[in-house]
Order: sequence, then structure tokens, then C-alpha cells
Amino acid sequence: MKYAFIETQRPIHRIERLCMALDVSRSGYYAWRTRPESRRAQENRALLARIRAVHTEAREAYGAVKTWRMLRAQGVSCDRHRVARLRRIHGIEARRMRRFRAAYQARNSAPPAPNWLNRPFEVPALNRVWAGDSTFISTRRGWLYLAVLLDLCSRRVIGWAMSERPDGQLVRDALTMAVAHRSPSPGLIHHSDQGIQYASGIYQSPLQSHGMRPSMSRKGDCYDNAVVESFFSTLKNEWVFHQNFLDRDQARAALFDYIELFYNRQRCHAALNYQSPVAYEGRGDGA
Repeated sequence: MKYAFIETQRPIHRIERLCMALDVSRSGYYAWRTRPESRRAQENRALLARIRAVHTEAREAYGAVKTWRMLRAQGVSCDRHRVARLRRIHGIEARRMRRFRAAYQARNSAPPAPNWLNRPFEVPALNRVWAGDSTFISTRRGWLYLAVLLDLCSRRVIGWAMSERPDGQLVRDALTMAVAHRSPSPGLIHHSDQGIQYASGIYQSPLQSHGMRPSMSRKGDCYDNAVVESFFSTLKNEWVFHQNFLDRDQARAALFDYIELFYNRQRCHAALNYQSPVAYEGRGDGA
């Protein structure tokens, strides 16, 4: 590995200085350069190319385990530790940002709806439990607010909406999309936090008309809606925090691309046996 490092740095630094710094002889380095590449080195080079391809296709979102899973799914025979080692040596890392959470004091009001979900996030079939929430995205022209609804069986984003205002119409538009796509039967549990947008009449009315059972998290407990919180964390760490949106239209286009083209159709989920939500639903796993 020392000789390989010297080879990469040769255009920048003198070979004599590199050999001295790494405590190797120049004769050994020149002998290494003329020596035929070993079979192991050839395999590593080929595997590294596949790792880089997966890393790019996954928008730099996967760690070593998911990269290894995707390689295996593509028919590449490789060891998980070997993939991790090559990623580490060549500086291939998933994009992440340090997260922060603002704390808010909960209101002392009665809960608008009971917590019917109560954290069992493993749902056996589609259209049994939907979970929703909203968040905000920063642009140079102000905030863009995003509301989503996920089917907890497949983790698929089945409804979403964006607006300049975090009002009841925003979350209702996401619900309208989800209902149009899924046409759920009465009895579906709709879970959210106790935000005023979800507790308002403009939102509760369509829930009742479609026969849905409202369910709400306990005050100040984000873990009661952990799947949607995790989605927002993934969205921001893998995509939003690495962008610099000039305006809301640019942010809208980028969010659509991430949600519909990548997250729903390409991004593998450990909870879905490393399938994408669309692939999971297509195989009938959530029927």
C-alpha cells in the first residue's frame, strides 16, 4: 500500500522524499512499478470501480453494509469487510451532517386523538397505517415547507405537498395525493403529531369522510412518530444539507427528484430486506 500511495503522489512530490517519509527504498518502489499486478490487486481495482459506481448511483447515501448488499444484488461476489476496507482506504464515505433539534414546550391541552399506533412500526400490509409530518427547507428566498405521508408497511412516501406556508392546506394536499393514489378502505389508522395543522377541522374532516382513525403521538415525544422523523433525517442528511437552493422552485424540483426518483424507487431500506419501497410493494410483500 505504501508503494501505491507513492504512485498516486508522484506527480505532486519528489519520489525521494516520499520514499524517505514512508521508510521504503527507491529501488523497492521502482521494482514494484515494473512488477506485474497481482491477481488480488486486479480484483481490488475492479471491485473498487463497482463500489464507486454504487456510491454514485446511491447519491453517496450508503455506508459499507448497504453498498455490499447492492453489490451482492448485482451478482458481485465479495466480502463485506473487504468492501468496507476499500471504501475506507479510498475515502469513500456516506454524506452526513451533524443534526440538531430545537426543543419546544408542549401545550397543556387535551390530546386531540388517542395514540392508536403506540409505536409498533412493523405493519403487515399496505394501507393499514399511514404516518405524516411536516418540516421546513431553507432557500435563499425563504422557507419551503414540506408535508409527507408514509405507508408504514413499505415506508413509501405516498403523499407529499410543498408550500410557502405551514398551514392546514399544506398537510391536506399531501393527504389528498395519498388518497388519490391508494383509495384506502375505511379503518386505516392515520398517525401524526399533535400539531395544529393535523388537529384542525380542515384536516380532520377528510379523515372522517374517508373512514380513517386519527392517531396522535404523545406530547413532545418524537419517537412516537419515529419512521417519519427518520425519513426527514435521511432526506436532510443525504440531500438537503448538501444543497444551496437559490429559491423555492429549485428546492421543489430537488425534493421531487429525491422523493419520487430516488427514495421511493431506488434507495434500499434495511427494514425492507434491502429493497426499495416500490420494489417491496411490487413483489407483493405488503399485500
